[in-house]
Amino acid sequence: MQIGSLFVPNRVVLAPMAGVTDRPFRQLCRRLGAGLAVSEMVASDPRLRTTRKTLQRIDHCGEPAPRSVQIAGADPVHLADAARFNVAHGADIIDINMGCPAKKVCNVAAGSALLSDEPLVGRILERVVAAVEVPVTLKIRTGPSPDRRNAVRIARIAESAGVAAVAVHGRTRKCAFRGPVEYDSIRAVKRAISIPVIANGDIASPEQARHVLAATGADAVMVGRAAQGNPWLPGAIAAHLQSGKQVEPPDELERAEVLLGHLRALHAFYGEAVGVRVARKHLSWYCKASPNGEQFWRGVNRVECAQRQLALTREFFHRAFDEAPMRLAA
Repeated sequence: MQIGSLFVPNRVVLAPMAGVTDRPFRQLCRRLGAGLAVSEMVASDPRLRTTRKTLQRIDHCGEPAPRSVQIAGADPVHLADAARFNVAHGADIIDINMGCPAKKVCNVAAGSALLSDEPLVGRILERVVAAVEVPVTLKIRTGPSPDRRNAVRIARIAESAGVAAVAVHGRTRKCAFRGPVEYDSIRAVKRAISIPVIANGDIASPEQARHVLAATGADAVMVGRAAQGNPWLPGAIAAHLQSGKQVEPPDELERAEVLLGHLRALHAFYGEAVGVRVARKHLSWYCKASPNGEQFWRGVNRVECAQRQLALTREFFHRAFDEAPMRLAA
């Protein structure tokens, strides 16, 4: 897939998710086969640029290109300046958040709240596109509410402003993450514009991804919450779309090795105290489908020491490690 002048190696994008798509998770999903991984949203308010949270969100050390950074805000001047700032700090793509339904974002007229003000959308997009030489992409929903769907108009505004691709979550702001995904609305957007369209919403399996692409005509899919605890999913979808074959899920040993590596990366990135706390939610996602996973998580959730967290996790997967030498010998 082409986004402006940039080549994305496959048709699967990891969605930006606050508190989830930090650098360790993006790197992991890219290594396991995601074509692109979008950062957590970075606030456009210049007063927040030196905070620890922002500095971590713009840290792309060792991250493969293309690097996509999502910015959020409602002021065209601030957003344009934020785009320049992030390009200077390693962004290859600037993504603008007009899809987040969270109250704390919408209450400051950002995220999906912007869909209610089409003239402001146009001013923001024109300012940001003019501010940087890298491709600018846009993440939207189908409209403010079911009786005010305007995704097609927003997409046309985006194309006219020079936006390189549009990702559409197939629900309105009011619906948040409830109810069926409007794949027909995504199809309408794809038919209305000539730039790439990325379909998003409830894509939790390779088969579902293939169905969504067929139903919408979209150029790619964006995987969000289903990748939590399953960083293999974007790569499995990409492989299935390329070959049409079923992709074997990771066995217990691979799950253990990837999880332990992820924990170590979180500890190194955030430091021990914060890294251990951030790792807890990932541990819950990885282990929720495993036998005794809930019991394990309740115990490890109280741990404050990185080495103890790793030891308990390895102990949880002890059978896989005990059997590994025999499997290698065979």
